[in-house]
Amino acid sequence: MTAAATAPDQGKAKPAVGALSQLILEVNRSGVTFQEMEDRGVDKESGTQLPRQWYQKVTKNPPVNPPSKEQMAAIAAGTGKPLRRIKEAVAEQWLDFEATELSGYDEEVRIIVGHLAGKSKAEARRWRMMIEADERARREADD
Repeated sequence: MTAAATAPDQGKAKPAVGALSQLILEVNRSGVTFQEMEDRGVDKESGTQLPRQWYQKVTKNPPVNPPSKEQMAAIAAGTGKPLRRIKEAVAEQWLDFEATELSGYDEEVRIIVGHLAGKSKAEARRWRMMIEADERARREADD
């Protein structure tokens, strides 16, 4: 009699990288070192600055608590990303909240952006090129 085979041990699943961690990794992969993030990452109002080790740690083993508003301002300065984008990433990583509202735009624009939000960069770029091509064709038709 033979026993049923069991599935091979897959090991522990690697946790998904959070939104802020991913954003910092992308900045780092684009050529900005963690030391450079520390050097230029200063909140102008409070003087708050995060050490390079914080940037390294958040990409590998994020702290339990989210950064403070002063720390978020320092991260924005360090990464060169808008503060609003940093706040969105923090909310997504620590609060499991994803910003979906586009204030100042009508429902049609929000629906279109919502559809494109989940697309890869290449796919979003393709859609942008199609929209721009349509705009050019309309301008040329009016000439």
